[in-house]
Parts: sequence; structure tokens; C-alpha cells
Amino acid sequence: METLKQKNLNKKNKKLVLKLIGLVLGSIIFAFSLVPLYNLICNVTGLNGKTNSVADQTSLKIDASRWIKVEFTSTVMPGLGWNFYPNQSSVKVHPGEIMVVTFTAKNITSEILAGQAIPSLSPGQASPYFKKIECFCFQRQELKAGETKTFPMRFYVSTDVPQDIKTVTLSYAFYNTVK
Repeated sequence: METLKQKNLNKKNKKLVLKLIGLVLGSIIFAFSLVPLYNLICNVTGLNGKTNSVADQTSLKIDASRWIKVEFTSTVMPGLGWNFYPNQSSVKVHPGEIMVVTFTAKNITSEILAGQAIPSLSPGQASPYFKKIECFCFQRQELKAGETKTFPMRFYVSTDVPQDIKTVTLSYAFYNTVK
């Protein structure tokens, strides 16, 4: 026959197990929500040079009274056997003017490789004003052995960009992705 003391201990143990299960479930949910939460914060604040994925092209006006220089850099991270580079080091655009630039990627291995480009924009204050309409960075890219591809990137700089921002640098880092 169970004693009163043992019943209380069993009741406390059950409560502890339920709390621990809740803690584990909460941790799992938190872990899976970190990436979307981070991306949301970066897109809203421009933190880490992230820019909005898709631009609103309605009511575009061009501010022909000034120029913004947009510079391009690229990096291929270890583990991805590609050469990747912008086909132009920089362009000058009027705020509101749609511009198309291209990047070239070449798989220098003898196997099919897939990669994902991650953009970064500096200065970070320019991020809310840099709008990409079309970009290879929106999805994973795959190259066959020895294949070369040219990727277009269509963008504009909003006319609301502060007057003190004269140059922005858009950097892409290509990472290896699992098929």
C-alpha cells in the first residue's frame, strides 16, 4: 500500500516530467523559429545588409538629379567548386531607374554542384532603399560539371534613399547546398 508521502512524491515527479517535456518542446519550437525570425528582423531593419526580396515596381519615378554608384563583389565559400564573379565591377544609376547587371558562375569540378547566393549590402542604412526585382539569389542554383551560366539581377534604388548615400556595395557569397 502506498503511503501518503510516496503519493505526494509520485505526483511531484509527474509534474516535473510534464514541465521537462514542455521545456523540450518549447526549445524545439524556439530553435525552428530562429531563422525565420532572424530573416524577418533583418528585412524590416536592414540589419546585416539584407534587402527586401521582391520590389514593388508601382509608381516608379526616376530622380535624374543625382547618381548612386552600386559596386559588386562576390565570394565562393569553401566546399563549392565554382568560380563566381560580377560581369561589371560597378554601375551608376539614378534613383528609381531599373538596372540589369549580370554575374557569371562556372562549375570547375567534374560533378553536379548546387549553391545558394546570400546577399549583403553596405552601408546597412541603404538596405531599405535597394530593391531587387529579379535575382538568382532568390533560389538555389545548380551547375553541371564544367557548366558556365550567366545570372541576371534586376534592381533599382528607391528615390527615397538619403542624400548622403552616394555609393552602395552589393556582395554575394555563394554557399554549397545539399541536393
